[in-house]
Amino acid sequence: MTHPDPRTVPAPPRARVAATQLEKHGVIRVDDYYWLRGRDDPEVIAYLEAENDYTRAVMAPTEALQETLFAEIKGRIKQTDMSVPYREGDYFYYTRDEEGREYPIHCRRPIDRQRHALVTGFAGTGAQRSGFRQNLSGPEQVLLDVNLLAEGHEFCQVSGRQVSPDGRLFAYATDFDGRRIHTVRIKDLTTGETLDEELAGVTSNLAWANDSWTLFYAHQDTTTLRWDRICRHRLGTPQTDDTVVYAEADETFNCEVGKSRSKRYLLIASYQTISTEYRYLDADQPDGAFTVFLPRERDHEYYLDHYRDRFYVRTNRDARNFKLMEVAGGPSDPGAWVELIQHRDEVLLESFGLFRDHLVVQERRDGLVHLRVRPWDGLGEHDIAFDEPVYDAYLSTNREPDTQVLRFGYESLTTPASTYDYDMVTRARTLLKREEVLGDFDPTRYRAERMMATAPDGELVPISLVARVGTLRDGTNPLLLYGYGAYGISIDATFDSARLSLLDRGFVFAIAHVRGGQVLGRRWYDDGRLARKQNTFTDFIACSEHLIAERFTRPDRLFAMGGSAGGLLVGAVINMRPDLFAGAVAQVPFVDVVTTMLDDSIPLTTGEYDEWGNPHERAAFDDILAYSPYDNVAAKDYPALLVLAGLHDSQVQYWEPAKWVAKLRALKTDANPMLLKTNMDAGHGGVSGRYRRYRETALQYAFLLTQARLPEAVCPPR
Repeated sequence: MTHPDPRTVPAPPRARVAATQLEKHGVIRVDDYYWLRGRDDPEVIAYLEAENDYTRAVMAPTEALQETLFAEIKGRIKQTDMSVPYREGDYFYYTRDEEGREYPIHCRRPIDRQRHALVTGFAGTGAQRSGFRQNLSGPEQVLLDVNLLAEGHEFCQVSGRQVSPDGRLFAYATDFDGRRIHTVRIKDLTTGETLDEELAGVTSNLAWANDSWTLFYAHQDTTTLRWDRICRHRLGTPQTDDTVVYAEADETFNCEVGKSRSKRYLLIASYQTISTEYRYLDADQPDGAFTVFLPRERDHEYYLDHYRDRFYVRTNRDARNFKLMEVAGGPSDPGAWVELIQHRDEVLLESFGLFRDHLVVQERRDGLVHLRVRPWDGLGEHDIAFDEPVYDAYLSTNREPDTQVLRFGYESLTTPASTYDYDMVTRARTLLKREEVLGDFDPTRYRAERMMATAPDGELVPISLVARVGTLRDGTNPLLLYGYGAYGISIDATFDSARLSLLDRGFVFAIAHVRGGQVLGRRWYDDGRLARKQNTFTDFIACSEHLIAERFTRPDRLFAMGGSAGGLLVGAVINMRPDLFAGAVAQVPFVDVVTTMLDDSIPLTTGEYDEWGNPHERAAFDDILAYSPYDNVAAKDYPALLVLAGLHDSQVQYWEPAKWVAKLRALKTDANPMLLKTNMDAGHGGVSGRYRRYRETALQYAFLLTQARLPEAVCPPR
């Protein structure tokens, strides 16, 4: 890659800004770049813009390649498309995309009940699709065209969409800067007019009472953005008159509101890393008081739902991997609960779905998701079979319980996202829709597999991998290894049509299912947090070494990628083993861990003490300091690095990646590219709009391809 004149590399004007001394537990750390926290400081903005200019200059020779990649990625996406409609009440709801437009259009059509009895799905053949259109023959009603809403805004995100129980009102939350501070608006679907009232500075968490006139929502602290209380709003009244129905006093907890499967109860969940507590209220009596279902206890997580005359509780009380309990009536002694799904050491109970004649559970066994159907009468219990070595399956949108048809999603590293209807009685499976990949995509050209790497403590760490058929294991392939490893989030083997632009140019793509995730059950998560967080990083290194030993790649062709907590992973491993990697992409990386976790005035800190540790305590401080990427930057060679940030990021403040890059620039001893791109109009999730997202992907891929020094980097894919 061609480099600009080194004199153009942005240099923070340290002569004008004194270094900051940070002291805790008698440990003094000098932070030369603490001043970059000044979000409204013109000097800070100028520095970020200078970094952006530098990134553009370094990447300028790849502009043609970026355009080629962008065209390829966009060209595989069906530009005019619609989601599979789902039924709720008297309507089918769906989302449309139109060619050339950045944002979705949310719609519904009334159900033709006579035809609905004959035609129940959107199937994959032309004839079945025709039947589907007949089933949706009623007039389309546009709930919200986000393209119109986004006019005049650089960023636009709509979430929390909720139609009132009577189908007449539509509440939705908008965010125009990416900081996840929302304004809620309400549209009258009978007139098409948006009501004058709005709820400002709130979250996207909304739930209607059954009167279709009372809306509950989660409020957030304006500084920490913690979801700290639940409010009740009456249509036609000002927001200042809203009633706080629950205030969460514990600063380590958040709270949210929802509705039970039966639609009989409103539910308030208070939660943090290792504890939850629920309250419930008859949804027909929105002025009533919420009742605690089971008081919170440390190390007890439970998840509540209600159907017909019973509550259902997924709990880890004496059940590390969770079990499912049934409770008749209201709160009671847990000793009186009835066990439906027992705890198993080797199976993680992830979620469940309640239907008229069936219970469906989503479980994780041997690192893979399984969907198990269990009739209430106990006869004919079975798994839905999947035959690929690595895949992802999940319960999809199932709003109506009075059915024998389950909707689920399925995809893999080689199979595009697919939506199925599954008859739980006949076991017939109907493909409703598979993401259409335009062009000459053929899944048989790619091969996925699963393997295990041995960690330093002997644990076997799963790796999911995909490459083009015929890719040689001769050690010469460029390989992109992705990792996350936090919050118990499992990164599954999902499909990404954009990734084909790497695979078709000779890249291998792999996912390291490191500890901190939950792919092998709750112990896999517990072994990757707090004092055992180092396992996340050594697992990733073990996966890297395994892929090299198995001759999938070599160090000068191996690249790491991760975002947010996965960016922490990237930062830690390139500090520990920079020799293993040719380059890395760190997306909105959480890299200044000690300083952030000591600052309870910024978002997320207090609620994550049980994830990372509370550094106000000396033992936790020492643990975090040992791996915090920013604190462990040293004078040595580092791989090439592309770092992405968002000025309005509410999860990882923009200054973390900015400080990290500045410190790396000052200390690293190599001449490899060190690039920072800050989206000045976006937050944690990056830019909004589907086409703009492709631009960011093209930039990252161009960086990887040029660092891999592939001749194919400037040529069309094979």
